[in-house]
Amino acid sequence: MSGIVAYGGYVPAHRISRNLLHGNGKRGGSRSVAGYDEDTTTMGVEAARRALAGLQAREAALYFSTAAPAYLDKTNATTLHAALDLDETAPAADLGGGPRSGAAALRLGLGAARRSLVVLSDIRTGLPGSADERDGGDGAAAFLVADSGPFVAEYLGGASRSAEFFDRWRLPGAPAAQHAHEQFGAEVLVPLGEAALTDALAEAGVPAHGVDRLVVAGSNARAVRQVATGLPAERVDRPEENTGDAGTAQPGLLLAAVLDRAGPDETIALLVLADGAEAFVFRTTTRLAAARRAEPPARTIDVGYPTFLNWRGLLATDATLRPPPAAATPPASYRANRWRLALYAGVCRSCRTRQFPPQRVCARCRSSEEPELVRLADSGGVITALTMDRIAWTPQPPATFAVVDLDGGARLHCELTDVDGSPGRPGDRVAMTFRRRYTTDGRHTYFWKARPAHRGEN
Repeated sequence: MSGIVAYGGYVPAHRISRNLLHGNGKRGGSRSVAGYDEDTTTMGVEAARRALAGLQAREAALYFSTAAPAYLDKTNATTLHAALDLDETAPAADLGGGPRSGAAALRLGLGAARRSLVVLSDIRTGLPGSADERDGGDGAAAFLVADSGPFVAEYLGGASRSAEFFDRWRLPGAPAAQHAHEQFGAEVLVPLGEAALTDALAEAGVPAHGVDRLVVAGSNARAVRQVATGLPAERVDRPEENTGDAGTAQPGLLLAAVLDRAGPDETIALLVLADGAEAFVFRTTTRLAAARRAEPPARTIDVGYPTFLNWRGLLATDATLRPPPAAATPPASYRANRWRLALYAGVCRSCRTRQFPPQRVCARCRSSEEPELVRLADSGGVITALTMDRIAWTPQPPATFAVVDLDGGARLHCELTDVDGSPGRPGDRVAMTFRRRYTTDGRHTYFWKARPAHRGEN
């Protein structure tokens, strides 16, 4: 037996109105937009932090799936592994190439003989004025799965169908995907999806009328609408009105949304349509309500179309007066991983003073004893001082820097992010978030920033 132990989702704070995205007709609402300092890696870290909150899972294997990786010829999962402070013995692997890899990662995790953290993340970019640009969305989802309980949802069975055909494709380096006529894709995908779902229900021992909720995800909207229309279940096949279709992450975000409102002993079928079909059947347990983590209402930040194109690299804007910082050398970057990516401070063993980064000699009592390490990533804090720099390099000027006093001790100098208009003032509460600071010489520099805390958070 296997199943879902915990789950979490992440959607960026930024939104752009679909009225500004004119592709093939107009729709209401808005779509989510990854910020200038976000990519699929940082969003994956944030989703995984939500799934792992309060849990001890450092030994979990990590499967990271995205169709928009931050790196090629380098494993992106190792960055998540370091930021989440997983154990060195825990394997980390990427799965990519297309949206179906998200379902493949979930199947691998459910079939593993150990705890596994499955992270699905995507950034969806279409050509300016296209339906992909309008209907896409950015986000991530994460699931901690295991081969033994207790579970919030037991995995009852699944099935797969594969076929080689051209429905959607993108050459390496191309800015956007190409696709065949939607009707052709639906003619191939619908029978494959229905067959996979039928086999999955048979393996699970669940009759068609026993499904309480059917979750359908896929980039072919016609196929998603048509498949399993006769199944007498609540159907969840549309993205949130103010999020959009998050591609690789879409099945995870929809499943997480259903788990957020499902009751105990409900049967949930998940069907993913992409280059074939993947079907999963879950049954919720009485632990679901207690394990559910109510997120405070997220604040949203509106962005304009030129800003959206700039963040996507499709529109060049005037550079700031200073060049971007130089990237750290690989040896220096490796030595700093523990405090830079996992955000560890040192605690003096003599006077218990916290210092960030960890110091060999305590600044207060001058003790040279090796300090203890304490993780700060989940600590809230208060802004002590801040400044706005209109000359410093940043893709979104002005750069806002703050001195943050974290709960329990330690003072951190970092950037503020997800600010809208006024950056705030001293005394405001903030939470830590994993972001990309800059990219130099083909290398991304990741670090932690502070964002305004949601109401009731920290």
